[in-house]
Amino acid sequence: MKKITGNKLFVKALKEEGVDVLFGYPGACTIDISDELYKQDYTKVILPRHEQALVHAADAYARSTGKVGVCLVTSGPGATNLVTGIATANYDSVPLVCFTGQVARHLIGNDAFQEVDIVGITRSICKYGITVQRREDLGRIIKEAFYIARTGRPGPVVVDLPKDVMAELGDAEYPQEVNIRGYKPNPGVHIGQLKRAIKMLKKAEKPLFLVGGGVNIAKANKCFTKVVDKTQIPVVTTIMGRGAVPTDHPLYIGNLGMHGAYAANMAVGECDLLFSIGTRFNDRITGKIHEFAPKAQIVHIDIDTGSISRNVHVDIPIVADAKEATEKILEYAEENKQEEWLAQIEAWKVEHPLTMKNQNKLTPQKIIETINETFDEAIVVTDVGQHQMFTTQYLALNEKKKLLTSGGLGTMGYGFPGAVGAQIGNPDVPVIAISGDGGMQMNIQEFATAVLQELPLILCVFNNTYLGMVRQWQKLFYGKRYSMTCLRSGKACEGKCGTEGCECPPYTPDFVKLAESYGAKGIRVFKPEDVQAAFEEAKQNTKTPTLIEFIIDPEDLVYPMVKPGGTLEELIMDC
Repeated sequence: MKKITGNKLFVKALKEEGVDVLFGYPGACTIDISDELYKQDYTKVILPRHEQALVHAADAYARSTGKVGVCLVTSGPGATNLVTGIATANYDSVPLVCFTGQVARHLIGNDAFQEVDIVGITRSICKYGITVQRREDLGRIIKEAFYIARTGRPGPVVVDLPKDVMAELGDAEYPQEVNIRGYKPNPGVHIGQLKRAIKMLKKAEKPLFLVGGGVNIAKANKCFTKVVDKTQIPVVTTIMGRGAVPTDHPLYIGNLGMHGAYAANMAVGECDLLFSIGTRFNDRITGKIHEFAPKAQIVHIDIDTGSISRNVHVDIPIVADAKEATEKILEYAEENKQEEWLAQIEAWKVEHPLTMKNQNKLTPQKIIETINETFDEAIVVTDVGQHQMFTTQYLALNEKKKLLTSGGLGTMGYGFPGAVGAQIGNPDVPVIAISGDGGMQMNIQEFATAVLQELPLILCVFNNTYLGMVRQWQKLFYGKRYSMTCLRSGKACEGKCGTEGCECPPYTPDFVKLAESYGAKGIRVFKPEDVQAAFEEAKQNTKTPTLIEFIIDPEDLVYPMVKPGGTLEELIMDC
């Protein structure tokens, strides 16, 4: 029987698993794998400029295509630079397989050059991690890694590859089947439990659907929208669940939580049945946990057993895939249109509509609404900060418009490399990144990747010269002591900030010039009337990225906002 090296089997495995794109960065412990990748023509290899950017790109590629994202990095710092991206994917249930190089087995534990225990480091932030100890196990482990990553609750898997194992000769066959003892994900629905839940749904006078990212992950959007149309029950979403129904659907209320819509938060506080699908009930959506949905019975459907009743006690738990569950709900549920309840929700919407003041100036709302008007189809990727919240408030989503964002971990620096990955996975769809001036600088080196890959990204930078979200808290709750948030702060103004006669140093970098230095296009916008033209100009630039820097007011804060330690109903509407 023909024998091949582990490196050759690795490349064969990628083809067998249908991996058409790999995001990789080379090093001593993976150079032999790189050599084998050079000899094949199935898997396209993308070389980003930093490993953290690389894993974020693979993450967004997975979110936007439904495929497993794949990374390859070397040992030591190459592996540790993946940690933030692995945690990001873990919190948001993104299927990734992260291959890391490792020193030869006899060197492990001896403080060898570029040796780290990456499996130990990532154990708590990945779905599964393993170091391949024997060449004969390599094929099986890779096969299992892809299976684990994409089944059940999806998540990142780390496979550590010692250099000597990969150099060994062994079986050329790649397994076709997986049989993992103790891991048998069952997406099916317990019909008895579901019928109990539907009976409660039928009797409820103030029913409410709460939908999280699980519906989007399971691609259950269409089916769930049919459920809403059939039952006539209103819907609120988490930010990860936004898009589960079209945002212009008459029964969609908005996001709930820390920066949720007034009507959405009030509806959760007043409903008598909260029917939740695919959400973890984390602190950003519950507010004061013991006063969350105080009048409601709660149904909770989730693929992950560990997520049910972890934070909020539920009355009917159902472990199931969101798509399987919604299909059964559609089959059994009946209309329960409660006119008084819907009228109350509409009154809340009228009482406090979701809008920003000062519409005569350049605001985040104006920018995002222009995106809504300009693009019939788009993938929008955000960084983390105020701009992320503005986007989740105002961005219109439907079948042709997707939102990708770091919801669970809240990772600054995700936006730009995420847009790179999304564009590579969806070459014919416009991809727009929305970042703050802080987040954009965390992975700005990916201009090189985007330019060389000829990606027509539109990069929106909301420049308010501050780390805006932290500054917002400092303004509202810390007596306007803007410590460590001014991005113009430097030696010239050290100890003088806010004193009379102190002038802020010029802002650095010049984003437009920086974009141009990489070979991209840069546009700067000061006025609301220039927003549309900037996007139209960017659309014409089809071979390189376009950065649009929007100069916005640091006093444009995200409202509503739940008071720290408060209930969902204790909202700051403005200050």
